[in-house]
Amino acid sequence: MKHLAIILDGNRRWARDHRLPSLEGHRRGYENLKTIGLAALERGVEYLSVFAFSTENWKRSQEEVGFLMELFLGALTRELDFFVEHDVRLRVVGRREGLSDKIVDAIDAAQAKTAGGKRGQINVCINYGGRAEIVDAMKKLATAGRDSDDIDETLVAASMWTVGIPEPDMIVRTGGERRLSGFLTWSGVYSELKFVDKYWPDFSVEDLEECLYDFEHRQRRFGE
Repeated sequence: MKHLAIILDGNRRWARDHRLPSLEGHRRGYENLKTIGLAALERGVEYLSVFAFSTENWKRSQEEVGFLMELFLGALTRELDFFVEHDVRLRVVGRREGLSDKIVDAIDAAQAKTAGGKRGQINVCINYGGRAEIVDAMKKLATAGRDSDDIDETLVAASMWTVGIPEPDMIVRTGGERRLSGFLTWSGVYSELKFVDKYWPDFSVEDLEECLYDFEHRQRRFGE
């Protein structure tokens, strides 16, 4: 599998079940991302994309949003050496508007510092929404003055936030929900789907291996 995408769902429910603050669930989820991210790359996955914060997540409490933003900032600054040491490229995908200048600057710096990573690439989707990505691509084409007759799938794909990232082979969602919630709406049209009941902090390397095994034993027809 070249590109695996995961919706990291269930952090808050995991914390509730363990009688911990919901913020602790997010922290445990981030720690698990590092574990699973490295394990995926070790098993031949070249690109791992994770849905970390959607355009709809701004509706959550100010305390939770603030904690998540600090978590992202810490990952992009204080813990950046983790990605450098493991030779991993880091890319942040999503709408920059709404993010603080400090986070935007940290994104640019982190992407530049890890650009030479050869082990693989982790794409963290922050302030991401599938419809928003398509809308922004259309705005980009309109601003460029593109004639409607010239617009095709290739041109639209080149205007997406995910440009340069292969389409995901499989999208996994943890936490028991059976929907994609706007994740990779454009690029994920032919992705295999897998839904896992475990909450993200409990998702193990063994679960990852089961997903990879499942993918390898599926027959993909692409409309044939």
